[in-house]
Amino acid sequence: MSTFQKTGEKMTNYRWVICAMLFFATTVNYLDRQVLSLTWKDFIAPEFHWTDGDYGNITAIFSIIYAVSMLFAGRFIDWMGTKKGYLWAIGVWSLGACAHALCGYATELWVGLDSAAALTAVETGSAMALTIATVSVYFFIAARFILALGEAGNFPAAIKVTAEYFPKKDRAFSTSIFNAGATVGALAAPVTIPTLAGYFRDLGVGNGWEMAFIVIGGLGFLWMGFWVFLYKKPNEQPLVNKAELAYIEQDKNDEPVKKGAKQEESKMSFAQCFRYKQTWAFVFGKFMTDGVWWFFLFWTPAYISDVYHLPSNNPTAQLLIFVLYAITMLSIVGGWLPTYFVDKKGMNPYAGRMRAMLIFAFFPLLALFAQPLGAYSYWWPIIIIGIAGAAHQAWSANIFSTVGDMFPKTAIATVTGIGGMAGGVGSFLINKGSGMLFDYAGETNMAFMGFEGKPAGYFIIFCICAVSYLIGWVVMKALVPTYRPIEA
Repeated sequence: MSTFQKTGEKMTNYRWVICAMLFFATTVNYLDRQVLSLTWKDFIAPEFHWTDGDYGNITAIFSIIYAVSMLFAGRFIDWMGTKKGYLWAIGVWSLGACAHALCGYATELWVGLDSAAALTAVETGSAMALTIATVSVYFFIAARFILALGEAGNFPAAIKVTAEYFPKKDRAFSTSIFNAGATVGALAAPVTIPTLAGYFRDLGVGNGWEMAFIVIGGLGFLWMGFWVFLYKKPNEQPLVNKAELAYIEQDKNDEPVKKGAKQEESKMSFAQCFRYKQTWAFVFGKFMTDGVWWFFLFWTPAYISDVYHLPSNNPTAQLLIFVLYAITMLSIVGGWLPTYFVDKKGMNPYAGRMRAMLIFAFFPLLALFAQPLGAYSYWWPIIIIGIAGAAHQAWSANIFSTVGDMFPKTAIATVTGIGGMAGGVGSFLINKGSGMLFDYAGETNMAFMGFEGKPAGYFIIFCICAVSYLIGWVVMKALVPTYRPIEA
Protein backbone atom coordinates (compact mmCIF):
# COMPACT_ATOMS: atom_id res chain seq x y z
CA MET A 1 0.00 0.00 0.00
CA SER A 2 1.37 3.44 -0.95
CA THR A 3 2.00 6.22 1.55
CA PHE A 4 -0.94 8.34 0.48
CA GLN A 5 -3.25 5.39 1.16
CA LYS A 6 -1.80 4.82 4.63
CA THR A 7 -2.52 8.26 6.01
CA GLY A 8 -6.12 7.41 6.92
CA GLU A 9 -7.06 10.95 5.98
CA LYS A 10 -9.47 11.97 3.24
CA MET A 11 -7.40 13.52 0.49
CA THR A 12 -7.92 17.15 -0.49
CA ASN A 13 -7.96 18.07 -4.17
CA TYR A 14 -6.24 21.44 -4.24
CA ARG A 15 -4.04 20.31 -7.12
CA TRP A 16 -7.09 20.65 -9.37
CA VAL A 17 -7.53 24.28 -8.30
CA ILE A 18 -3.99 24.90 -9.51
CA CYS A 19 -4.75 22.96 -12.70
CA ALA A 20 -7.76 25.24 -13.23
CA MET A 21 -5.51 28.28 -12.90
CA LEU A 22 -3.19 26.85 -15.55
CA PHE A 23 -6.23 26.22 -17.75
CA PHE A 24 -7.38 29.83 -17.49
CA ALA A 25 -3.88 31.17 -18.10
CA THR A 26 -3.60 29.09 -21.26
CA THR A 27 -7.08 30.23 -22.35
CA VAL A 28 -6.04 33.87 -22.00
CA ASN A 29 -2.76 33.09 -23.76
CA TYR A 30 -4.56 31.82 -26.84
CA LEU A 31 -7.21 34.52 -26.81
CA ASP A 32 -4.47 37.16 -26.91
CA ARG A 33 -2.74 35.30 -29.73
CA GLN A 34 -5.96 35.02 -31.77
CA VAL A 35 -7.03 38.67 -31.80
CA LEU A 36 -4.79 39.47 -34.77
CA SER A 37 -5.75 36.41 -36.83
CA LEU A 38 -9.46 37.15 -36.42
CA THR A 39 -9.27 40.87 -37.21
CA TRP A 40 -6.49 41.32 -39.76
CA LYS A 41 -8.30 40.20 -42.89
CA ASP A 42 -11.50 42.21 -42.50
CA PHE A 43 -10.68 45.00 -40.01
CA ILE A 44 -6.94 45.71 -40.15
CA ALA A 45 -5.82 44.87 -43.71
CA PRO A 46 -8.13 47.43 -45.42
CA GLU A 47 -6.81 50.16 -43.11
CA PHE A 48 -3.12 49.37 -43.65
CA HIS A 49 -3.25 47.86 -47.17
CA TRP A 50 -1.75 44.55 -46.08
CA THR A 51 -1.20 41.53 -48.32
CA ASP A 52 -1.04 37.88 -47.24
CA GLY A 53 2.74 38.29 -47.31
CA ASP A 54 2.57 41.15 -44.79
CA TYR A 55 0.49 39.07 -42.42
CA GLY A 56 2.72 36.05 -43.02
CA ASN A 57 5.77 38.16 -42.09
CA ILE A 58 4.16 39.31 -38.84
CA THR A 59 3.15 35.79 -37.78
CA ALA A 60 6.49 34.33 -38.87
CA ILE A 61 8.51 36.90 -36.91
CA PHE A 62 6.22 36.39 -33.91
CA SER A 63 6.98 32.67 -34.16
CA ILE A 64 10.75 33.13 -34.28
CA ILE A 65 10.74 35.65 -31.42
CA TYR A 66 8.57 33.22 -29.46
CA ALA A 67 11.04 30.46 -30.31
CA VAL A 68 14.10 32.36 -29.09
CA SER A 69 12.21 33.59 -26.02
CA MET A 70 11.22 30.01 -25.15
CA LEU A 71 14.89 29.09 -24.96
CA PHE A 72 15.41 31.65 -22.20
CA ALA A 73 11.91 31.57 -20.69
CA GLY A 74 12.38 28.07 -19.38
CA ARG A 75 15.68 29.01 -17.79
CA PHE A 76 14.07 32.16 -16.39
CA ILE A 77 11.23 30.17 -14.81
CA ASP A 78 13.67 27.69 -13.25
CA TRP A 79 15.72 30.61 -11.88
CA MET A 80 12.91 32.92 -10.77
CA GLY A 81 10.62 30.22 -9.39
CA THR A 82 7.16 29.24 -10.53
CA LYS A 83 5.11 31.90 -8.78
CA LYS A 84 7.15 34.99 -9.67
CA GLY A 85 8.13 33.66 -13.07
CA TYR A 86 4.53 33.07 -14.10
CA LEU A 87 3.52 36.53 -12.90
CA TRP A 88 6.25 38.14 -14.98
CA ALA A 89 5.31 36.10 -18.05
CA ILE A 90 1.61 36.90 -18.07
CA GLY A 91 2.21 40.53 -17.12
CA VAL A 92 4.53 41.05 -20.08
CA TRP A 93 2.32 39.30 -22.60
CA SER A 94 -0.79 41.17 -21.43
CA LEU A 95 1.07 44.43 -21.86
CA GLY A 96 2.10 43.34 -25.35
CA ALA A 97 -1.47 42.38 -26.23
CA CYS A 98 -2.77 45.80 -25.25
CA ALA A 99 0.10 47.53 -27.09
CA HIS A 100 -1.31 46.35 -30.44
CA ALA A 101 -4.08 48.92 -30.03
CA LEU A 102 -1.54 51.74 -30.39
CA CYS A 103 -0.22 50.58 -33.76
CA GLY A 104 -2.83 52.45 -35.78
CA TYR A 105 -2.23 55.72 -33.96
CA ALA A 106 1.54 55.31 -34.28
CA THR A 107 1.21 54.68 -38.02
CA GLU A 108 -0.94 57.80 -38.46
CA LEU A 109 1.70 59.92 -36.73
CA TRP A 110 4.53 58.39 -38.74
CA VAL A 111 2.99 58.90 -42.20
CA GLY A 112 1.35 62.24 -41.37
CA LEU A 113 -2.32 61.27 -41.67
CA ASP A 114 -4.89 62.14 -39.04
CA SER A 115 -7.31 59.19 -38.89
CA ALA A 116 -7.96 55.55 -39.71
CA ALA A 117 -10.34 56.71 -42.43
CA ALA A 118 -7.53 58.67 -44.07
CA LEU A 119 -5.29 55.59 -44.04
CA THR A 120 -8.02 53.48 -45.63
CA ALA A 121 -8.76 56.11 -48.29
CA VAL A 122 -5.21 55.99 -49.70
CA GLU A 123 -5.21 54.42 -53.16
CA THR A 124 -4.30 50.76 -53.05
CA GLY A 125 -1.02 50.06 -54.82
CA SER A 126 0.25 53.62 -54.50
CA ALA A 127 3.58 54.57 -52.95
CA MET A 128 1.77 55.92 -49.89
CA ALA A 129 -0.16 52.66 -49.47
CA LEU A 130 3.14 50.75 -49.56
CA THR A 131 4.59 53.10 -46.94
CA ILE A 132 1.54 52.66 -44.71
CA ALA A 133 1.74 48.87 -45.03
CA THR A 134 5.46 48.78 -44.27
CA VAL A 135 5.32 51.16 -41.30
CA SER A 136 2.26 49.47 -39.75
CA VAL A 137 3.84 46.03 -40.14
CA TYR A 138 6.88 47.21 -38.17
CA PHE A 139 4.71 48.60 -35.40
CA PHE A 140 2.72 45.37 -35.18
CA ILE A 141 5.95 43.37 -35.11
CA ALA A 142 7.09 45.49 -32.13
CA ALA A 143 3.84 44.71 -30.29
CA ARG A 144 4.11 41.03 -31.23
CA PHE A 145 7.67 41.04 -29.89
CA ILE A 146 6.42 41.98 -26.42
CA LEU A 147 3.55 39.49 -26.69
CA ALA A 148 5.88 36.66 -27.74
CA LEU A 149 8.39 37.50 -25.02
CA GLY A 150 5.76 37.01 -22.32
CA GLU A 151 3.79 34.17 -23.90
CA ALA A 152 6.95 32.10 -24.14
CA GLY A 153 6.82 31.68 -20.36
CA ASN A 154 3.37 30.08 -20.22
CA PHE A 155 4.15 26.48 -21.08
CA PRO A 156 7.51 26.18 -19.26
CA ALA A 157 5.83 27.56 -16.13
CA ALA A 158 2.70 25.42 -16.52
CA ILE A 159 4.66 22.21 -17.12
CA LYS A 160 6.82 22.96 -14.08
CA VAL A 161 3.72 23.54 -11.94
CA THR A 162 2.26 20.27 -13.20
CA ALA A 163 5.42 18.42 -12.17
CA GLU A 164 5.16 20.05 -8.73
CA TYR A 165 1.49 19.22 -8.16
CA PHE A 166 0.92 15.87 -9.91
CA PRO A 167 2.57 12.42 -9.85
CA LYS A 168 3.98 11.16 -13.15
CA LYS A 169 1.05 8.92 -14.00
CA ASP A 170 -1.39 11.87 -13.83
CA ARG A 171 0.70 14.51 -15.58
CA ALA A 172 -0.48 13.86 -19.13
CA PHE A 173 -4.10 14.04 -17.97
CA SER A 174 -3.59 17.27 -16.02
CA THR A 175 -1.57 18.68 -18.91
CA SER A 176 -4.36 17.80 -21.34
CA ILE A 177 -6.81 19.67 -19.10
CA PHE A 178 -4.83 22.89 -18.88
CA ASN A 179 -3.75 22.51 -22.51
CA ALA A 180 -7.46 22.41 -23.38
CA GLY A 181 -7.36 26.09 -22.44
CA ALA A 182 -5.74 26.60 -25.85
CA THR A 183 -8.81 25.03 -27.42
CA VAL A 184 -11.24 26.97 -25.27
CA GLY A 185 -9.40 30.19 -26.04
CA ALA A 186 -9.50 29.38 -29.74
CA LEU A 187 -13.17 28.39 -29.33
CA ALA A 188 -14.19 31.61 -27.59
CA ALA A 189 -12.11 33.80 -29.90
CA PRO A 190 -14.24 33.69 -33.10
CA VAL A 191 -17.40 34.36 -31.12
CA THR A 192 -16.05 37.23 -29.03
CA ILE A 193 -13.26 38.97 -30.92
CA PRO A 194 -14.92 39.89 -34.25
CA THR A 195 -18.07 40.76 -32.29
CA LEU A 196 -16.09 43.07 -30.00
CA ALA A 197 -14.33 44.66 -32.97
CA GLY A 198 -17.61 45.16 -34.83
CA TYR A 199 -19.31 46.58 -31.75
CA PHE A 200 -16.64 49.20 -31.08
CA ARG A 201 -16.38 50.05 -34.77
CA ASP A 202 -20.14 50.74 -34.81
CA LEU A 203 -19.63 52.98 -31.77
CA GLY A 204 -17.00 54.90 -33.71
CA VAL A 205 -14.09 53.84 -31.48
CA GLY A 206 -11.40 53.64 -34.15
CA ASN A 207 -11.90 50.70 -36.46
CA GLY A 208 -12.99 48.49 -33.57
CA TRP A 209 -10.02 46.14 -33.59
CA GLU A 210 -8.10 48.39 -31.19
CA MET A 211 -10.54 47.83 -28.32
CA ALA A 212 -10.61 44.10 -29.03
CA PHE A 213 -6.89 43.98 -28.21
CA ILE A 214 -7.35 46.06 -25.05
CA VAL A 215 -10.32 44.11 -23.66
CA ILE A 216 -8.82 40.68 -24.29
CA GLY A 217 -5.35 41.79 -23.16
CA GLY A 218 -6.76 43.03 -19.87
CA LEU A 219 -7.85 39.52 -18.85
CA GLY A 220 -4.26 38.59 -18.07
CA PHE A 221 -3.95 41.28 -15.42
CA LEU A 222 -7.09 39.90 -13.76
CA TRP A 223 -5.55 36.40 -13.67
CA MET A 224 -2.44 37.76 -11.98
CA GLY A 225 -4.47 38.90 -9.01
CA PHE A 226 -5.78 35.38 -8.37
CA TRP A 227 -2.37 33.73 -8.86
CA VAL A 228 -0.76 35.88 -6.16
CA PHE A 229 -3.13 34.48 -3.54
CA LEU A 230 -3.72 30.92 -4.77
CA TYR A 231 -0.26 29.56 -5.60
CA LYS A 232 2.21 28.08 -3.14
CA LYS A 233 4.34 24.96 -3.48
CA PRO A 234 2.43 21.85 -2.32
CA ASN A 235 4.47 21.38 0.86
CA GLU A 236 3.88 25.06 1.78
CA GLN A 237 0.20 25.23 0.83
CA PRO A 238 -2.06 24.86 3.92
CA LEU A 239 -4.97 23.78 1.70
CA VAL A 240 -3.02 20.66 0.68
CA ASN A 241 -3.34 18.09 3.47
CA LYS A 242 -0.90 15.27 4.24
CA ALA A 243 -2.83 12.71 2.21
CA GLU A 244 -2.82 14.85 -0.90
CA LEU A 245 0.84 15.79 -0.43
CA ALA A 246 1.73 12.09 -0.14
CA TYR A 247 -0.23 11.38 -3.32
CA ILE A 248 1.54 14.19 -5.16
CA GLU A 249 4.94 12.96 -4.01
CA GLN A 250 4.27 9.23 -4.50
CA ASP A 251 7.02 8.89 -7.13
CA LYS A 252 9.60 9.78 -4.49
CA ASN A 253 8.53 6.78 -2.45
CA ASP A 254 9.16 4.43 -5.36
CA GLU A 255 12.64 5.71 -6.21
CA PRO A 256 15.84 5.07 -4.25
CA VAL A 257 17.67 8.07 -2.90
CA LYS A 258 20.76 8.66 -5.00
CA LYS A 259 23.88 10.70 -4.37
CA GLY A 260 22.61 12.28 -1.20
CA ALA A 261 19.46 14.03 -0.10
CA LYS A 262 20.13 17.17 -2.12
CA GLN A 263 20.29 15.32 -5.43
CA GLU A 264 17.23 17.00 -6.90
CA GLU A 265 18.37 20.49 -6.02
CA SER A 266 21.37 20.36 -8.40
CA LYS A 267 21.00 22.52 -11.49
CA MET A 268 21.44 21.34 -15.06
CA SER A 269 23.15 23.76 -17.46
CA PHE A 270 22.10 24.42 -21.06
CA ALA A 271 25.12 22.48 -22.28
CA GLN A 272 24.20 19.48 -20.15
CA CYS A 273 20.64 19.47 -21.51
CA PHE A 274 21.89 19.18 -25.09
CA ARG A 275 24.01 16.14 -24.26
CA TYR A 276 20.97 13.89 -23.91
CA LYS A 277 19.05 12.14 -26.69
CA GLN A 278 15.91 12.74 -24.61
CA THR A 279 16.30 16.48 -25.20
CA TRP A 280 16.77 16.02 -28.95
CA ALA A 281 13.75 13.72 -29.17
CA PHE A 282 11.57 16.37 -27.52
CA VAL A 283 13.11 19.10 -29.70
CA PHE A 284 12.44 17.24 -32.96
CA GLY A 285 8.89 16.31 -31.96
CA LYS A 286 8.09 19.95 -31.21
CA PHE A 287 9.80 21.21 -34.36
CA MET A 288 7.77 18.92 -36.60
CA THR A 289 4.35 19.52 -35.03
CA ASP A 290 3.99 22.94 -33.36
CA GLY A 291 3.89 24.73 -36.70
CA VAL A 292 0.88 22.65 -37.75
CA TRP A 293 -1.20 23.91 -34.84
CA TRP A 294 -0.05 27.49 -35.35
CA PHE A 295 -0.88 27.29 -39.05
CA PHE A 296 -4.42 26.19 -38.21
CA LEU A 297 -4.65 28.86 -35.52
CA PHE A 298 -3.35 31.77 -37.61
CA TRP A 299 -4.60 30.91 -41.09
CA THR A 300 -7.99 29.16 -40.77
CA PRO A 301 -9.96 32.46 -40.57
CA ALA A 302 -8.10 33.67 -43.68
CA TYR A 303 -8.72 30.30 -45.37
CA ILE A 304 -12.47 30.65 -44.82
CA SER A 305 -12.36 34.21 -46.14
CA ASP A 306 -10.11 33.47 -49.14
CA VAL A 307 -11.66 30.20 -50.32
CA TYR A 308 -15.29 30.56 -49.23
CA HIS A 309 -15.53 34.37 -49.13
CA LEU A 310 -16.86 34.52 -45.59
CA PRO A 311 -15.42 37.44 -43.53
CA SER A 312 -14.52 36.81 -39.89
CA ASN A 313 -17.52 38.74 -38.51
CA ASN A 314 -19.95 36.77 -40.69
CA PRO A 315 -22.14 34.52 -38.47
CA THR A 316 -21.44 31.49 -40.67
CA ALA A 317 -17.67 32.05 -40.44
CA GLN A 318 -17.94 32.42 -36.67
CA LEU A 319 -19.95 29.20 -36.47
CA LEU A 320 -17.39 27.35 -38.59
CA ILE A 321 -14.48 28.40 -36.34
CA PHE A 322 -16.52 27.64 -33.23
CA VAL A 323 -17.36 24.13 -34.43
CA LEU A 324 -13.74 23.53 -35.47
CA TYR A 325 -12.42 24.25 -31.99
CA ALA A 326 -15.34 22.49 -30.32
CA ILE A 327 -14.15 19.35 -32.07
CA THR A 328 -10.63 19.88 -30.74
CA MET A 329 -12.04 19.51 -27.21
CA LEU A 330 -11.88 15.77 -27.88
CA SER A 331 -8.18 16.16 -27.12
CA ILE A 332 -8.86 15.63 -23.41
CA VAL A 333 -8.90 11.91 -24.21
CA GLY A 334 -5.24 12.35 -25.04
CA GLY A 335 -4.42 12.85 -21.40
CA TRP A 336 -6.48 9.90 -20.24
CA LEU A 337 -5.19 7.33 -22.74
CA PRO A 338 -1.62 7.02 -21.34
CA THR A 339 -3.08 6.60 -17.83
CA TYR A 340 -5.14 3.73 -19.22
CA PHE A 341 -2.03 2.12 -20.70
CA VAL A 342 -0.16 2.53 -17.40
CA ASP A 343 -2.95 1.34 -15.09
CA LYS A 344 -4.54 -1.36 -17.27
CA LYS A 345 -1.68 -2.53 -19.47
CA GLY A 346 1.15 -2.22 -16.97
CA MET A 347 3.28 0.07 -19.15
CA ASN A 348 5.69 2.61 -17.72
CA PRO A 349 4.58 6.25 -18.26
CA TYR A 350 6.93 6.86 -21.21
CA ALA A 351 5.86 3.71 -23.08
CA GLY A 352 2.21 4.57 -22.48
CA ARG A 353 2.73 8.09 -23.80
CA MET A 354 4.55 6.94 -26.92
CA ARG A 355 1.82 4.38 -27.67
CA ALA A 356 -0.81 7.10 -27.33
CA MET A 357 1.19 9.55 -29.46
CA LEU A 358 1.47 6.99 -32.27
CA ILE A 359 -2.31 6.66 -32.30
CA PHE A 360 -2.75 10.44 -32.40
CA ALA A 361 -0.16 10.78 -35.20
CA PHE A 362 -2.45 8.98 -37.66
CA PHE A 363 -5.41 11.38 -37.35
CA PRO A 364 -3.73 14.39 -39.05
CA LEU A 365 -3.47 12.28 -42.23
CA LEU A 366 -7.10 13.24 -42.76
CA ALA A 367 -5.84 16.73 -43.70
CA LEU A 368 -4.90 15.23 -47.08
CA PHE A 369 -8.63 15.18 -47.86
CA ALA A 370 -9.56 18.60 -46.43
CA GLN A 371 -9.21 20.58 -49.64
CA PRO A 372 -10.65 17.94 -52.03
CA LEU A 373 -13.74 17.44 -49.86
CA GLY A 374 -14.03 21.20 -49.43
CA ALA A 375 -15.25 21.36 -53.02
CA TYR A 376 -18.51 19.75 -51.83
CA SER A 377 -19.00 21.74 -48.63
CA TYR A 378 -16.96 24.06 -46.39
CA TRP A 379 -17.98 21.86 -43.47
CA TRP A 380 -15.65 19.05 -44.57
CA PRO A 381 -12.34 20.94 -44.18
CA ILE A 382 -13.59 22.46 -40.91
CA ILE A 383 -14.42 19.04 -39.45
CA ILE A 384 -11.13 17.57 -40.66
CA ILE A 385 -9.05 20.48 -39.34
CA GLY A 386 -10.93 20.12 -36.04
CA ILE A 387 -10.01 16.42 -35.82
CA ALA A 388 -6.38 17.19 -36.73
CA GLY A 389 -6.37 19.96 -34.11
CA ALA A 390 -7.72 17.57 -31.46
CA ALA A 391 -4.99 15.09 -32.36
CA HIS A 392 -2.38 17.83 -32.06
CA GLN A 393 -3.55 18.90 -28.62
CA ALA A 394 -3.59 15.28 -27.44
CA TRP A 395 -0.09 14.81 -28.88
CA SER A 396 1.03 18.07 -27.26
CA ALA A 397 -0.18 17.08 -23.78
CA ASN A 398 1.87 13.90 -24.00
CA ILE A 399 5.04 15.26 -25.56
CA PHE A 400 5.19 17.90 -22.82
CA SER A 401 4.81 15.18 -20.19
CA THR A 402 7.78 13.22 -21.57
CA VAL A 403 9.99 15.99 -20.20
CA GLY A 404 8.67 15.44 -16.68
CA ASP A 405 9.15 11.70 -17.11
CA MET A 406 12.80 11.98 -18.11
CA PHE A 407 14.30 15.06 -16.44
CA PRO A 408 14.68 16.21 -12.81
CA LYS A 409 12.27 18.96 -11.76
CA THR A 410 15.00 21.61 -11.71
CA ALA A 411 15.54 21.14 -15.46
CA ILE A 412 11.94 20.71 -16.64
CA ALA A 413 11.24 24.34 -17.54
CA THR A 414 14.64 24.68 -19.24
CA VAL A 415 14.13 21.62 -21.46
CA THR A 416 10.53 22.66 -22.15
CA GLY A 417 11.86 26.03 -23.27
CA ILE A 418 14.42 24.42 -25.58
CA GLY A 419 11.71 22.32 -27.20
CA GLY A 420 9.43 25.33 -27.40
CA MET A 421 12.15 27.18 -29.26
CA ALA A 422 12.32 24.33 -31.80
CA GLY A 423 8.54 24.45 -32.15
CA GLY A 424 8.72 28.18 -32.73
CA VAL A 425 11.29 27.72 -35.48
CA GLY A 426 8.99 25.23 -37.17
CA SER A 427 6.13 27.71 -36.80
CA PHE A 428 8.24 30.49 -38.33
CA LEU A 429 8.97 28.37 -41.37
CA ILE A 430 5.37 27.34 -41.98
CA ASN A 431 3.92 30.82 -41.43
CA LYS A 432 6.53 32.61 -43.52
CA GLY A 433 6.28 29.98 -46.22
CA SER A 434 2.48 30.06 -46.20
CA GLY A 435 2.30 33.83 -46.68
CA MET A 436 4.76 33.71 -49.57
CA LEU A 437 3.03 30.71 -51.15
CA PHE A 438 -0.47 32.18 -50.91
CA ASP A 439 0.60 35.49 -52.45
CA TYR A 440 2.39 33.65 -55.25
CA ALA A 441 -0.53 31.29 -55.83
CA GLY A 442 -3.01 34.19 -55.97
CA GLU A 443 -0.89 36.29 -58.31
CA THR A 444 0.00 33.50 -60.76
CA ASN A 445 -3.13 31.36 -60.44
CA MET A 446 -0.80 28.45 -59.67
CA ALA A 447 -2.17 24.96 -60.34
CA PHE A 448 -1.53 21.91 -58.15
CA MET A 449 -3.35 18.56 -58.11
CA GLY A 450 -6.44 19.98 -59.75
CA PHE A 451 -6.62 23.16 -57.65
CA GLU A 452 -5.80 26.67 -58.81
CA GLY A 453 -4.80 29.90 -57.07
CA LYS A 454 -4.90 30.10 -53.29
CA PRO A 455 -6.81 26.79 -52.89
CA ALA A 456 -3.78 25.10 -54.50
CA GLY A 457 -1.51 26.80 -51.96
CA TYR A 458 -3.66 25.68 -49.04
CA PHE A 459 -3.69 22.11 -50.37
CA ILE A 460 0.13 22.02 -50.37
CA ILE A 461 0.31 23.19 -46.75
CA PHE A 462 -2.41 20.73 -45.69
CA CYS A 463 -0.30 17.90 -47.16
CA ILE A 464 2.73 19.00 -45.14
CA CYS A 465 0.64 19.18 -41.96
CA ALA A 466 -0.78 15.70 -42.56
CA VAL A 467 2.53 13.81 -42.41
CA SER A 468 4.40 15.86 -39.80
CA TYR A 469 3.30 13.85 -36.76
CA LEU A 470 4.28 10.41 -38.05
CA ILE A 471 7.69 11.72 -39.06
CA GLY A 472 8.10 13.31 -35.63
CA TRP A 473 7.08 10.11 -33.81
CA VAL A 474 9.42 7.87 -35.80
CA VAL A 475 12.43 10.07 -35.06
CA MET A 476 11.52 10.41 -31.36
CA LYS A 477 11.17 6.64 -31.02
CA ALA A 478 14.49 6.09 -32.79
CA LEU A 479 16.27 8.50 -30.43
CA VAL A 480 14.67 7.24 -27.19
CA PRO A 481 13.23 3.76 -27.79
CA THR A 482 12.67 2.98 -24.08
CA TYR A 483 12.18 4.79 -20.79
CA ARG A 484 15.49 6.27 -19.66
CA PRO A 485 15.23 8.88 -16.89
CA ILE A 486 18.15 11.25 -16.42
CA GLU A 487 19.98 11.57 -13.14
CA ALA A 488 21.33 15.09 -12.60
